[in-house]
Amino acid sequence: MLRFMDWSVVAMGCALVLMSLGIRWWERTEVRKGKSPDQDMRFFRAWLPLLLGLGMIIARVPGLLHAPHSVVMIMDTLNFALAVTVLVLVLRAAHRGFRARSPRITD
Repeated sequence: MLRFMDWSVVAMGCALVLMSLGIRWWERTEVRKGKSPDQDMRFFRAWLPLLLGLGMIIARVPGLLHAPHSVVMIMDTLNFALAVTVLVLVLRAAHRGFRARSPRITD
């Protein structure tokens, strides 16, 4: 039962990666039609699912494939770096969003 749950996490990661690629393809077709992309929400629509999906895949696959301990440790390190990257990108997007919504005070 536990193996099924682990593989379902990997499947969800793959679904997130495919969804992200589909969203990026959809954005490109919309730009070709003349519509301008929403740059503020692009991270949340396209990049966040991609990075989360990769994190889910990297976290589970080495253990499920009975990889050597050194490979598992390298993948855990990459997963940690990916998590820090996602955190920094979310904080930057939130800061940009709050700064854009705050009223401008001029003297």
